[in-house]
This record gives sequence, structure tokens and C-alpha cells, in this order.
Amino acid sequence: MKMKTICILFISILCLCAGCKQAENPHKIDIIFDTDANNELDDQHALAYLMLNDDVFNILGITTNATRNGGDIGEHYKEAERVIKLCNREESIKLLIGAEGSFGEIKDFLDLTDYDGHQSVDFIIEQAHKYSKENKLPILAVGKLTNIALALKKDPSITDNIRLIWLGSNYPGPGEYNLEDDVPSMNYVLESGIHFELVPARYNEPSGTDAVKASLEEIQKIMPGLGPKAKAPVIGRHGESFTNFGDYSVNLFSNAECHGDPPSRALFDMAAVAIVKNPEWAHTQTIPCPIMENNIWIERPDNPRKIFLWENFDKDAIISDFYSTLKNKQ
Repeated sequence: MKMKTICILFISILCLCAGCKQAENPHKIDIIFDTDANNELDDQHALAYLMLNDDVFNILGITTNATRNGGDIGEHYKEAERVIKLCNREESIKLLIGAEGSFGEIKDFLDLTDYDGHQSVDFIIEQAHKYSKENKLPILAVGKLTNIALALKKDPSITDNIRLIWLGSNYPGPGEYNLEDDVPSMNYVLESGIHFELVPARYNEPSGTDAVKASLEEIQKIMPGLGPKAKAPVIGRHGESFTNFGDYSVNLFSNAECHGDPPSRALFDMAAVAIVKNPEWAHTQTIPCPIMENNIWIERPDNPRKIFLWENFDKDAIISDFYSTLKNKQ
């Protein structure tokens, strides 16, 4: 059997096993979603897609972090809260404030009760202890890795209990927003021994999540009115009032700088949710775990530690499923 097939089967089994924790529906995938929600617009679409796939995912909690765009941690929390309310999930989903600062700024203060990010970090630790090496807790991180690195630093005993999927880096190339916002947190997590799945952006390359784009034209045509009706109107981050996520999606795209012909935006984070839902929507392989030094990836071909690398995403299948999910929740 080819290695790619073996990897897909292994990750599919992990997805199913992660859901076995939920007695009421053993087929759901338990998950924590870690997000810098107010950064661009892909976090919001990923969060809505995740919540509205409620037959697939059991969301244990939404943890937040603050990257350099989008304001302080309070603004990232508020944006996640807006999307949760637009999807009518405010009564069932736990939303927690996470790290404002970087791993290096916080790691020496973890013995304090109110250290920066303690709500999210302590929640991750608490939840991870309910899982095991054989039945790992999936954490999908789509911002900097500060919250996860702090959780591993504070309680290394949870390391084997977690399946981490991270949307970040342009691996094997340099750069990328999530990575650059806290490189030491990524290096710490890579060196921890945690099960690590890397979902790269790879700007302007067809093999990364940057290829999973939606055009402003199609968003304006397809998204209006999609999703459940909110219990009460929600004021968006650009103003105006919204009662469903579809209309808010149009507003987010209309206020963003789009690129290319036709003008489009990449839905990086939404693609990461999609491959957790269906591993066949991308190719995966195992690679020796690299490390970053001076903003350059250092390959370590003899490293016995392996991580998973996702690439070559099925853009059409992912985008189609996103639209179908929203349409089915009207």
C-alpha cells in the first residue's frame, strides 16, 4: 500500500477515534478551535463552517489568541462571539480569552493564576486530560501557536493526548503570518513530541491552502441569506446589522482587499477545517520534523520524529462543501 494511502487511513482512524469520547454520538469529532478571529476573514468562515457541520464536529470550546492585526485579544474574542451568535451557537459553545502576548513573554509566569491567556491555556489542559495517547484530542489552531505551547509548557503530561492540526507557515519556504507572529511557540511545539499536522498556506502556490480561494463575485452571488437566522441582530466589525452569517460574509469580503482576476481571497483556515472533516480533500505525507532558525527552515532528514504535511487541496470540493453546508442550514 502506498505511503499516502496509509497516512490517509491513519488520520481517518484518528478522526473517528477522537469522536468516540462522545457517548451521545460516537461518530462526531471532538475538537477545540484556536483562532485569531479578528485578523482577516478566513477565521470567520472557518468558524461558521465548523459550527454548521454539527453532524460532524462536537466543538468542546473556542479558544482565542491575538496576532498583530485585528486589535487586542478583546477584539478577537468579540469577532468570534459575533460569528457564534450569527450561527445561533452562543448557548452551546464555550468561548475563552487566550494569549495576547507571545510565548517568550508569558512562559515564565505560568505559576500565576491570572497569567496572560490562562483561560484558554487552562481549558486546553483540562480537556486534554480527558483523552489519551490512543484517543487523542484534536486541536485545530489557525493563528499563532502561543496557547498550545503554553499548555504544553505548563503541563507536559498532556503532550501524547493531543492531535494538533496547525494552519501555518509556507513550509518549506520562509514567511507566513501565523508563523511570524510567534516563531518560538512553533519551535517549542515541534520539539515537544506532540502529534503535529502542518497545513501550509504557501502564498501564490497551487499546493497550499492559498489555492482555496473564493471570489468577491461568487460570494456576493451565493452567500446572501445563507445560514441559520440569528436570535437577535449582530453588529459586524465594520458596522451594519446582520441576522445570518451569509450576509456577514458578503460584508467581510466587500471590506477586504481582494487580489487576482477575478478579485478573490484565500480561505486558508476553512480549508484546514475541511481536511479534518474529510482527509481525502488533500494529500498528506510524513516528513522528518524540521525546525526554524533565523527564519529559515532547517531540514533534519535523520530526525526520528515525524510530522504530517498536508498539501494539494481539492479546492473545488472544499468550496462546494462550504456553500452546501451554509445552504443546508437556512
